[in-house]
Amino acid sequence: MTGSDDFDIARREVLLRKIGDELLTQSGDSKSRVLPVKKIAGNEYQINFENELTFQPDSLVNTTRRLLAKDPLASDYIVNVLNCSNSSVAYGYAISNKKRNDIIACRGRVQPRGCYMINIKFKPAAINTAKSGYVLGSLSFLALVGFVFFRSVKPRKAEPGNQNTGILTFGSVLFNAQERQLVIDKNTIDLTGTEARLLLIFALSPNQTIERSRLQKEIWEDEGVIVGRSLDMFISKLRKKLEPDPNIKIVVIRGKGYKLEISS
Repeated sequence: MTGSDDFDIARREVLLRKIGDELLTQSGDSKSRVLPVKKIAGNEYQINFENELTFQPDSLVNTTRRLLAKDPLASDYIVNVLNCSNSSVAYGYAISNKKRNDIIACRGRVQPRGCYMINIKFKPAAINTAKSGYVLGSLSFLALVGFVFFRSVKPRKAEPGNQNTGILTFGSVLFNAQERQLVIDKNTIDLTGTEARLLLIFALSPNQTIERSRLQKEIWEDEGVIVGRSLDMFISKLRKKLEPDPNIKIVVIRGKGYKLEISS
């Protein structure tokens, strides 16, 4: 759908230029230019003119409705004609997919000649009926794939005897990832969400080097957050919370990353 949508948007800009061209012609101007169409927001465009013009609201409404009917994504939109000098609204109206919801005023009143800009704002996320079937079908397929994927990648437990409890054990530590808690010598230690995610990665691969880049990616970068020294800070906090068990340490593997070292 992406390629098709890009084409539709490019076609929309051509239609907007055509609106400007017809408006100039209706104003008796067959020589001056329609300036480049500006995209001023995600779904809002602006038509500018080289020279002053006059317009009749009825003609403008009919022209936009006729031309934008060729745009499959333009079912609902708002048109505002602005004065160039102060951007005040000289005339405006709203067109809806359901004609009874149109808002059109001041028909038949010819506007004086002047410098005008036309802003047209389209209703966002306008997906036509033909495409919606593909969208719903795609979402259903993705939901099925996601379900199968997450069932297939359930975290493996460090101890087979804990598969039904959701608790990982290493050394004397009981780690409940879901509740974000450690239990060491019958003392419960609470973890933050980030600390719990970090420790889960280590607990699933004890005595194995975990690359620093992997930790950064899985904990922060996938969420769109830029990491500075955050990783070192959380590693330090985890070390302190694991201190009650001297057989468990998070050690630095120089030039590579970290390792949850469990002494037997």
